[in-house]
Amino acid sequence: MQIVNIIQTLLDADLFQKKKIINRHYFLTLEGDIDSNIYFIEKGSVRIFIRDEDQERVIRFGYKDNIIVCLDSFLSEKPTDFYIQAIKKTEIKIAAKKDFYRFIKSSDENLKLWSVILEDLVLQQIEREKDLLINSPRERYERVLKRSPQLFQEVPNKHIANYLRMSPETLSRLKKS
Repeated sequence: MQIVNIIQTLLDADLFQKKKIINRHYFLTLEGDIDSNIYFIEKGSVRIFIRDEDQERVIRFGYKDNIIVCLDSFLSEKPTDFYIQAIKKTEIKIAAKKDFYRFIKSSDENLKLWSVILEDLVLQQIEREKDLLINSPRERYERVLKRSPQLFQEVPNKHIANYLRMSPETLSRLKKS
């Protein structure tokens, strides 16, 4: 089952009961929060990052029709190490963990849905780790451009460069070449 179909199934199940607007540069989640919600982005974009001493390290982006979550806190119910910040004004729908778990436990099909979501997240993480460890800046840029071309319309270059672990100047050169 494709992620698009999974998201539609979750929306059809009416799990996302609350709505929230996050203004540009405001935070949905801060390091140290216990965040047991899943978020569906209706409009706007966010970045998920972690602080490393005095630097921010972007690990993921979310934009229209994406689901985002602080997975560490969602699964463990412990404080997260991550921040979720709106890059621009963002409208989200919120599903509580208890409602989500009730849904996935309600049928074998829904439980399989959860397995597919987790598998996809693990595969994305493995791909990202390989990308950072093995690929050149050009290869990282080309992979992201191919996989998520809309990212370059939604997110400022400085955040994309951070995500790709390169300087904004290097990203600019790659975009021009």
